[in-house]
Amino acid sequence: MPPDPRDWLPEDHLAWFLLASVEQMDLSAFYGSYRLDGWGRAAFEPSMMVSLLLYAYARGERSSRGIERKCVEDVAYRVIAAQQKPDHATIARFRARHEDALAELFSSVLGLCKQAGLVKVGVIAIDGTKVHANASHHSNLDYEQLAREIIKEASEIDAAEDELYGDARGDELPEHLQTAEGRRAALQEAKRKLELEREEAGETEAPEVKVELDGKTIVARKEGRDGWLREARRQLDEHRRREAKPIPRSRAERLLEAERRLQQDLAVERHANEAYAHYRAHGRDTQGRRLGRPAKPYEPPETPAGKINTTDPDSRNVKTPRSYTQGYNTQAVVNEHQIVLAAEVSASSPDFGHLQPMVKATKRELQAIGVTETPEVALADSGYWNEEQIDNVVANEHVQVLIPPDAGKRDTPRPGWDGGRYTSMRKTLQSDYGGGLYRRRKAMVEPVFAQTKHNRRIKQFQRRGGSAALSEWRLITATHNLLKLHRRQMAVAAA
Repeated sequence: MPPDPRDWLPEDHLAWFLLASVEQMDLSAFYGSYRLDGWGRAAFEPSMMVSLLLYAYARGERSSRGIERKCVEDVAYRVIAAQQKPDHATIARFRARHEDALAELFSSVLGLCKQAGLVKVGVIAIDGTKVHANASHHSNLDYEQLAREIIKEASEIDAAEDELYGDARGDELPEHLQTAEGRRAALQEAKRKLELEREEAGETEAPEVKVELDGKTIVARKEGRDGWLREARRQLDEHRRREAKPIPRSRAERLLEAERRLQQDLAVERHANEAYAHYRAHGRDTQGRRLGRPAKPYEPPETPAGKINTTDPDSRNVKTPRSYTQGYNTQAVVNEHQIVLAAEVSASSPDFGHLQPMVKATKRELQAIGVTETPEVALADSGYWNEEQIDNVVANEHVQVLIPPDAGKRDTPRPGWDGGRYTSMRKTLQSDYGGGLYRRRKAMVEPVFAQTKHNRRIKQFQRRGGSAALSEWRLITATHNLLKLHRRQMAVAAA
């Protein structure tokens, strides 16, 4: 055997390519978080840790313990780590500490693809796939179940479970919890105990959500009460996305966070209903005349409806082609070289409503790497059919859109889906040019998901929370682009 392990790898090996690629990346965001005064324990070289994570994700290995084992057993890992052996805790902490910086590697990799001439954006394809969260759907609880769990968790602060229940099973309600008033009082006391522990640990309360509803915009969409509720929920989801708090490790804290979110949902629903009722009583129509007709009476429930996951509150029970799964809706924009141009994560199950955001995200990514060319045509399946967003993308983003209004599951169009843009789009897709262009969609975007979920076995996120899922999805798609770039360079060298 050669005395130097570097001689064990051929020159065209992926490990050498990744090491050379990392040398061209701007890693200042990683280095900036370390002390420069010499105090503290010596850290592993950030560029080595970045290379190690990129190689591991490219090979489909994302477990921190699995990466630790590979640094002992696998030659390529040992070469990248320079014979060092970072343990799984170090790898996991590095991934969590540099969550934002790892997400930004997507732009750095896209810049390398640009230098190789792979970032062509004349035609782009948009699609989404569901990725399982690091959580089980069995952890979805409604408000009543959540209240019981919070009370139980707080009770264990004062006494052991056997002292609390004695010879009882432990799952029946105590006498003082058998009435609604008793349950509310016990829940408030339990929350007080758990929040006191949170304060002692230095945890701060989340900022209050402010929802601003513009009647003119909502009414223009002619959606009635549902439009007000949908806009309020959209603003709440956006607030939570910006907040992007890590999911607490403590179960007690996760229970409190889940209860807080359900209460937020109910408060926002009440606010939207009050705003809608006020508009109906005091608003004016397009002719300037007062409506004067009160809204139909509607009283939101006293306790929050719906369920929330106590392991990963950001995840949702999203629909897949076969059933439902606890996870996220991951979105990708791909060009004709199967290079991912934009990658985002949503907790919303349907693709409806993601067309315009993904087109905007693509233009942001291209602008960040200095690409002045903008997409000309966007291809997407029928799940992205959204008349308002189609009009906005064409008029404001100057991108033509090809989306079939029909999903192909019906022999006849849906009632009311005829004339205007429906007929126009169907005629365009039936033409030789439009139909031929749209048929390229599957070959552009579907192999990206197949490579990721089947070949690299990436079907579930390792970390919890919306911000962590976004960071990981951008890292996953960045390594997909690196693999494409590596194959391109090998093909050029062999030619």
